[in-house]
Amino acid sequence: MQRASLWFWVSLTGLLLLSRLCHANILWADEDYHLAAAIQTLHGKMLYRDLWYDKPPLTAMVAVLFGGWWGWPLRIAGTVVAAVSCALAFRFASGVWCRREGYWAAGLLAFSLIFYLPSATIPLEPDTLMILPHLAAVYLAWKHRPVAAGFVAGLAFAMNIKGAAVLLVCLIFSPAAWPLLLAGFLIPNVVLLAWLVSQHAFSAYLESVWRWGFLYAGAPPGDSAVESALVRLRNWLGFHAPLAFAAGWYFVRAKDSSGRVRMLAWATISLAAAGVGWRFSPHYLNQLLPPLVIAGARGICLLAGEMRAMVRRVAVVALIVAALVATIRFGPRYFLLAADDIAGRPHSWRDVALDQESRQAAALVRTLAKEGDTIFIWGYRPNLVVYTRLPVASRMWESQPLTGVPADRHLRDASSVDPDWARQNRAELVRSSPSIIVDGLSAYNPRLDIRGYPDLAAWFQRYCLAGRAGLTSVYQLCARAAP
Repeated sequence: MQRASLWFWVSLTGLLLLSRLCHANILWADEDYHLAAAIQTLHGKMLYRDLWYDKPPLTAMVAVLFGGWWGWPLRIAGTVVAAVSCALAFRFASGVWCRREGYWAAGLLAFSLIFYLPSATIPLEPDTLMILPHLAAVYLAWKHRPVAAGFVAGLAFAMNIKGAAVLLVCLIFSPAAWPLLLAGFLIPNVVLLAWLVSQHAFSAYLESVWRWGFLYAGAPPGDSAVESALVRLRNWLGFHAPLAFAAGWYFVRAKDSSGRVRMLAWATISLAAAGVGWRFSPHYLNQLLPPLVIAGARGICLLAGEMRAMVRRVAVVALIVAALVATIRFGPRYFLLAADDIAGRPHSWRDVALDQESRQAAALVRTLAKEGDTIFIWGYRPNLVVYTRLPVASRMWESQPLTGVPADRHLRDASSVDPDWARQNRAELVRSSPSIIVDGLSAYNPRLDIRGYPDLAAWFQRYCLAGRAGLTSVYQLCARAAP
């Protein structure tokens, strides 16, 4: 039995590692932002005060632990987080039921972190990173350790404001201990706020994380936001059909009514948190994984004990087919990426075309950069900071706060969520003198062309084109370009 357990964990961790190493030469848009922030802190900049950063600080601090490096350090870190999350799912389900459910919970979570859209499973970004403290907090609440549960929920909140939903779930699992839960939750957040106040970054934190966050959440992209959100939710449930089916079986067939109600409440709260702003983006839906893998593990075991053989056989076939659909849809890409890496050729994949273009632009920037140079990016290309590791010239280092157009729509839309505020931020930008400007937006959306802003005209005239990589343009100070 111990040998079988060892092989299970070695195989699970090995598959997680291989899946992530296949993405060693790719940076996804939801992870490069936090690496870039980590790199700037290593340059001595304070988040919020010296650097626009619209997320709570803990994800960037995690990236600092491995130097903000992309490539294999990033993928090893992602593997560790995913494997520990699976181990915690095992511990949770084993504690509630037995080891059989524990193995299923770990396996379901690992499967879900491999066979879905890579942008939702591979990046080490807040929604994926929060799976670990999410599971830990609810497990500790179930174990009646309210201070520890609240503390871990507070850590989740310090990396993602949707960590507030984790605290709510903990209150459902341990309602009588709510004062201790809240006390534990406050500990890391009070320390965080004290740190921000001591660094004169608190007001900037409120502006970038909370004010911008509410503006972003209150302006869903597109005219059919609700319809698009429901389509995304349907697609997620379709590719996670084994998990959804198994969890549904538990909710219908389980006899422990109190436990079932709490699990169902957990899943409902997590679904509501994932849908904030009517987005239901694939990586947002990672918030649903913890409750569904725990409930689904029990559902599979209940199914295995189903007395009616015909029902059991039909359900097992349905589970296998659903799992094969996800495997066949997303599995081959790993082999293609691995083949590219072994052959030393760039990935020819539409999903990473912008990343490949940014790598080419970064190579051009490195040929121009000198000691002490700084960078500014027009557009949302944090990967340029990661690839070049240059310090940014000012607090405003990318275009979202300068245009007021969130990155999830700025390639196709030009509607600012707050034009006056964006104008104030541009006034701050023109007081800086970056050595190099990289424009990765104007050619993609001419309505947001940097040359179309009159208040930036005199400032931008000081820069001369140094080269292009695809539709990305690289500029340097004209005084430096002159012979």
